[in-house]
Amino acid sequence: MPTAILTGQPVPGSSIESELRSLGFDVHLAAGAAETETLLARAPGEERVAVVDARFVGHPHALRLGLTDPRFPLAAIPGAVTAQPAARQTLTRAMARENSAGGGTAVAVDSLADRITAALDADGAEVHRPELGSLVAAVPADPQARNEARQAVAAVDDEAVRLKSAVKARDGFVTTHFISPYSRYIARWCARRGLTPNQVTTASLITALIAAGCAATGTRGGFVAAGVLLIASFVLDCTDGQLARYSLQYSTLGAWLDATFDRAKEYAYYAGLALGAARGGDDVWALALGAMVLQTCRHVVDFSFNEANHDASANTSPTAALSDKLDSVGWTVWLRRMIVLPIGERWAMIAVLTALTTPRITFYALLIGCAFAATYTTAGRVLRSLTRRATRTDRAAKALADLADSGPLAEAGAKGLRAAARRLPGFATPAVALLGAAAVVATAALTDFGGPWPLVAALGYVLTSALAVARPLKGALDWLVPPFFRAAEYLTVLFLAAKADVNGALPAAFGLVAAVAYHHYDTVYRIRGDAGAPPQWLVRTVGGHEGRTLVITLLAVLLTATQFKVALTVLAVVVALVVLVESIRFWVAAHQVGAPAVHDEGEPA
Repeated sequence: MPTAILTGQPVPGSSIESELRSLGFDVHLAAGAAETETLLARAPGEERVAVVDARFVGHPHALRLGLTDPRFPLAAIPGAVTAQPAARQTLTRAMARENSAGGGTAVAVDSLADRITAALDADGAEVHRPELGSLVAAVPADPQARNEARQAVAAVDDEAVRLKSAVKARDGFVTTHFISPYSRYIARWCARRGLTPNQVTTASLITALIAAGCAATGTRGGFVAAGVLLIASFVLDCTDGQLARYSLQYSTLGAWLDATFDRAKEYAYYAGLALGAARGGDDVWALALGAMVLQTCRHVVDFSFNEANHDASANTSPTAALSDKLDSVGWTVWLRRMIVLPIGERWAMIAVLTALTTPRITFYALLIGCAFAATYTTAGRVLRSLTRRATRTDRAAKALADLADSGPLAEAGAKGLRAAARRLPGFATPAVALLGAAAVVATAALTDFGGPWPLVAALGYVLTSALAVARPLKGALDWLVPPFFRAAEYLTVLFLAAKADVNGALPAAFGLVAAVAYHHYDTVYRIRGDAGAPPQWLVRTVGGHEGRTLVITLLAVLLTATQFKVALTVLAVVVALVVLVESIRFWVAAHQVGAPAVHDEGEPA
């Protein structure tokens, strides 16, 4: 149980002790700094500890935000400071400074908790201070100030603020105006019944899988039910994050489940639509696979650009300034959020079109919309990259290298080409990656199945891939390298399966791309959670992007169309088993050892 040390003389009528107990703290009283330091040393080292001024007046949710958020090792609000086990030593040092002779800070404050916070700041510690908005958190110095603070607390509806803060500050138009106004109340209902965000996330996945099953029936009733259930799944998808924010139930495992299940739901639904269309005599597997490839490549562009500029210095450009200016005009904000087709708009479109039209029309609309969104966002990011003078760090280069997913062939080639790569101009890295990708995709698309040219192009792709990663990816457009690699591998599989022209080849290709895409998403989520990339043995076992591309083109040359379909199926099963087992093992272990809690508050996916 976490420990809260209430410092100073108790105030008659104060509810602070009961409020701390309601938040799950074991409360101890300390008259001064010396007793506080003693109690701090006695507190269990594996638990959170908080130091709170006994005179504190504020909303319970202000205390909850300041003292229970699991994402931050150190956090503080006026009159209270807390540390998780990882930061206990830092807090103990700051406490010792306050209790030692002449160890006070230069800041003249009366509250011991605030003095400790000031000492942490002086030590250079990163202390999270949540945005309280209209919530009150104060340490009144006299009875009049205390009365005024209590009146301020009474004037603000704590629960209304808590409900409002449960919703993302930045989200899509559909989510903001049609889902969040009521899903936040579902989140509160779940919180009051002890449900966890992970349970709601799982319910969302199950609902989406049932929707995919309804779509797979191929009947009009099934399509209507699928559309309704897909919307219900998205409502639950919004609810899990709002529940996490409402009750501050963040975790590494939860963030991974939320992000992974989003992709699993969408791509399973694509498969359900394709199966349903096939029952009606319409083969749309190529469209379903194309939609998955396009959506995955869009995400890779997002991830690569963000990682490249995560901690870049001088990170400004005229394009970014124009974007900020447009964001100051209300209608342009919503228009720009809608045209990038975030998850709310995308799922709403898919659901409505499923219920009212055919799978083919649904996929056509999805491909056109996603292609426009991808062109718009990628063009803007290219312009930003070309017009800013940013210095990218070793961390960014390492993240991009991990996202590239280079296998043993590219790694070996990169060592031999390192000297040559240093002599190339800055734009050469993405240009070489694009050239190799375009060549292998074009030959797969434009030559007959079983011909040697895709294999020849794949051998060239191995060389260009090695050259592209032979030097650190710190150039202005080097963040394009991972998306080029993803498009090359996925599209090669798509076109070779289509050219095989045998029943089952495209569904097998869909399964293989889904398994590989899961591996790439897992890499992203590990990097986002500061856990590093997947282990090298895993990347080498599944071959890296260039190794898989080479193997697939070789199989297309050596095998008949039917045998190629079987080979794709086997590869899909093997890759899926290897990456899933390792991924689940890693995230469950990270959760069990208490990895830092995270939650995705970025752009809507």
